Amino acid sequence: MPDSTVRIGLVLPDVMGTYGDGGNALILRQRLRMRGYDAEIVEITLNDPVPESLDVYTLGGAEDSAQRLATRHLAKYPGLQKAAERGAPVLAICAAIQVLGNWYETSSGERVDGVSMLDVTTSPQATRSIGEVITTPQIDGLAQPLTGFENHRGGTTLGAGARGLARVTHGVGNGVGDGLEGVVQGSVIGTYMHGPALARNPELADLLLKRALGVDELAPLDLPEVEQLRRERLRV
Repeated sequence: MPDSTVRIGLVLPDVMGTYGDGGNALILRQRLRMRGYDAEIVEITLNDPVPESLDVYTLGGAEDSAQRLATRHLAKYPGLQKAAERGAPVLAICAAIQVLGNWYETSSGERVDGVSMLDVTTSPQATRSIGEVITTPQIDGLAQPLTGFENHRGGTTLGAGARGLARVTHGVGNGVGDGLEGVVQGSVIGTYMHGPALARNPELADLLLKRALGVDELAPLDLPEVEQLRRERLRV
């Protein structure tokens, strides 16, 4: 086991934590500790600059006003951008995709510049997407279906620099009719799946951890309750 502690950045939970997505950081910490790693969660609020030195980062969902606050903070303190540039894995949930994109449009029609970590744009759709979503992943390292609960009105269009995380088999996904869910660009993985996403998708959690640790394999974990949860959610 490495001597150093694996540090998990929970970015702006005070404004980007509406839907319980902070649980993703807890899942990462627990899966590390169960394998014998030291791990800690570093909470980064609006009172803190964003450090670029952490091992893995997670961001959650929020409403329009909170998104603006998060966007301004990340633009002022670009530690997350610098961490992603060096390859640190970043998990962006729901509104965080929009904040990390080129621009997003609020429900009132205001266009807000994002921080351009993702080549995506987001505009409100005619109807809100709410319900279970199941997808087939399209990136290396993921073989099992991804499952989550989507709750968003924004429709996200991928630019040339981004690609989809998965293809939708049930539900809506990104909401622009391309059949895709989520986005992948560089070390950033974005998804509209709540749940929290990593509690429902342990393979995705371990992919982030392998990238953070710089390893190809992790010791398997025998967690029958997690498999039961997945079976229940996949029977939608």
